[in-house]
Amino acid sequence: MTDERIKNLRGPSRIAGPRGPARPAPKAEAPRAPPSHQSALKAAGQSRPKPANARGPRGEMTPRALAITVLARVAATDAYLNVVIDSQLDEHRFPEVRDAAFVTELCYGSTRRQLTLDYGLQQYCNHQLPTLENEVLAALRVGAYQLFYMRVPKHAAVADTVEALKRLGLQRATGFVNAVLRKLATLEAPPLPPPEPRDEHLAIAHSHPLWLVKRWTRQFGPERAEAMLAADNLPPSVVVRVNTSRTTRDALLKEFAEVGIDARPTTMSVDGIIFAGVGRVEDVYGYAEGLWQVQDEAAQLVGLYGAIPDEARVLDACAAPGGKACHLAQRHAVVAIDLHANKLHKITDEAKRLGLLDRLKTRAVDASKPLPEGLGEFHAALIDAPCSGLGTLRRHPELRYRRQEEDLSDLHRLQRAILENCQAAVAPGGLLIYAVCSTDPSEGQDQVEMFLRSHPDFTAEPPPASAGTFPNVQGYLRTLPGPEGADGFFAARLRRMY
Repeated sequence: MTDERIKNLRGPSRIAGPRGPARPAPKAEAPRAPPSHQSALKAAGQSRPKPANARGPRGEMTPRALAITVLARVAATDAYLNVVIDSQLDEHRFPEVRDAAFVTELCYGSTRRQLTLDYGLQQYCNHQLPTLENEVLAALRVGAYQLFYMRVPKHAAVADTVEALKRLGLQRATGFVNAVLRKLATLEAPPLPPPEPRDEHLAIAHSHPLWLVKRWTRQFGPERAEAMLAADNLPPSVVVRVNTSRTTRDALLKEFAEVGIDARPTTMSVDGIIFAGVGRVEDVYGYAEGLWQVQDEAAQLVGLYGAIPDEARVLDACAAPGGKACHLAQRHAVVAIDLHANKLHKITDEAKRLGLLDRLKTRAVDASKPLPEGLGEFHAALIDAPCSGLGTLRRHPELRYRRQEEDLSDLHRLQRAILENCQAAVAPGGLLIYAVCSTDPSEGQDQVEMFLRSHPDFTAEPPPASAGTFPNVQGYLRTLPGPEGADGFFAARLRRMY
């Protein structure tokens, strides 16, 4: 699980600076030679757009205007994209469900394709993109995304995006944005660099930072790496986990069919169901009744792979937002701890909705420090460790531009500290399950094997055959982004022998 404090490894978040006098909007110019691949990657991956200056009067919020607002806010504050979208859609409720879906597609699509869009935009702009104001750059990306990746008429993509800027009080930038987008509208596909060097081409074509393309190619081979890059740009399915304390998957699928919900079982998780074409999940049958919980299939596998004996007392460290804690509480008594006290209410709210509150207790504890003695011993402990989140880039596309390769060493130290502290709470004969939502072996298998070398009282142990079969590498659970449709996860099952 990613941890908010990891966001600040490279210093404080961006904030909008003081607003100065209005400066004239930059002018568009004719196409010129594209920038070098390295400079384009650096500018798009590490740029820090500037806040908008003077504004005119604002008009009624439209879907495109809201998408621009969301993207500008994410750029200015380093907030999570899904959090900003949810809060803005709650604040600006559109009469049509499709409008909210349009906003979501613009925001996620523009973010997933950001490097590709920026590479094309830069060729028609006589200013470096990082120097543009947040809203202006967001408008360019939103417009370009519609032109190349959506079934929106080209004239509407340009005109309605320009109109959205007017609604936001940025009339002075409309001429510039209109000129750039009109030039892009003459193209049938987004411009891309030459096929060679291959890594640099893939970085722009699939909109991933160059360091990550090279790392995945080295770790998984060129074919699998490219499949992972492509998968990250596909919208994820809505996957839920059946609350087996109240129903079964077969029974719930039958009920979904009776009420007209298109749903099918997952292939790897015995508890998972995939929805097709649902809107707000809170409005779907069974949510209010606590019959299911949203959770990606790969995340579900962690709890199943752990195969913790029934009635065991379980510690869930780094538990927020609580998906795995509630999964465990379907069969076990769980103590869920997290560094952030303000996140614990989300876990208890979900446990209450699912009817699991009597089995799940929460407490604010920093697992990177020795655990309080009052917690006692546990038959099993799950560490869903803070990590790079490189396995969840399709769900959190903004992370791909924030993570830097050097961040991994800081995460390694944090993961080791949490492992060291939590292992002390596992009783002899008990289980320690270590998991990360990362593709990187340095956070997964390498971390576990280093732990085992310094703790001879622990041994790696596969789950019993009765638990089912799992995608694995050398006995450890591992899933990767790709055609299978799951997030990237790693988990190890460790037994304390004495």
